[in-house]
Amino acid sequence: MQTLPKSQLLRFVEQAFHLAQRAVSRYSSKYSKQRYTLHQHVVLLCLKIRKNTTYRTLLDEFIEMPRIRNAINLTELPDPSTLCKAFDRLDMAVWRVLLNLSVSLLLTNGVTGIDASGFDRTHASKHYTKRAKLTIQQLKVTLLVDTRANAILDLHVTTTRKHDTQITPSLINRNASEIGVLLGDKGYDDQQIRAMARENGVRPLIKHCDFSSLQKAWNARLDTELYGQRSQSETVNSRFKRRYGAFVRSRRWWKQFRELALACIVHNLDRAI
Repeated sequence: MQTLPKSQLLRFVEQAFHLAQRAVSRYSSKYSKQRYTLHQHVVLLCLKIRKNTTYRTLLDEFIEMPRIRNAINLTELPDPSTLCKAFDRLDMAVWRVLLNLSVSLLLTNGVTGIDASGFDRTHASKHYTKRAKLTIQQLKVTLLVDTRANAILDLHVTTTRKHDTQITPSLINRNASEIGVLLGDKGYDDQQIRAMARENGVRPLIKHCDFSSLQKAWNARLDTELYGQRSQSETVNSRFKRRYGAFVRSRRWWKQFRELALACIVHNLDRAI
């Protein structure tokens, strides 16, 4: 019988399992029951985001996936609550390490774009929230995207209406070694951001708010060919929402932050395969 080729799903699982082995230890503690490894938990959580589903539905589908189970050495299925508790235990620092490792799988060029988008904090329909007169505050998610590989280098999530110029400095400081050129629209027009970028060896290519003739002249001198690559960050934002959903399923804010970081890892893994 002819051996079937590897599917994209199987290659995704193998890549996620390899990253998990590099980022986290085998078990959460020496007192663990050792029925499941953290590596298996990470892969299952990645699959939940990739399939945009619930824990219970994912595990139900896993019954019919023997090749996927063999790829991560999973002999028995965990309970949905086991995965939920595993997600609670894994800190944001772990997901950031995994995000950095996922970026290393892609060929980047240092030309990065920055853009923000809103994510709903519930999956209730717009019609229902309007009829029930519910006010649900959105999450503001800022993505730092490499324009060559469309890889997500970093993210910033906030529950407040913090201005773009207040968010950008932390992204620059965390990723200065990965950024050669920073592309941004007029929302990021701030002299302090430009000065900070240059101090970190980053070339800021940010449009000026054209309130004066001098600012219009600066915009006219902008490298339009290079600045045109900024649209890639908008493309990634659009694809991100269409593929993994424009809302978060978690109810607590700290789990919502982790869920979005996990979605960025899944995006990079999808780009890598």
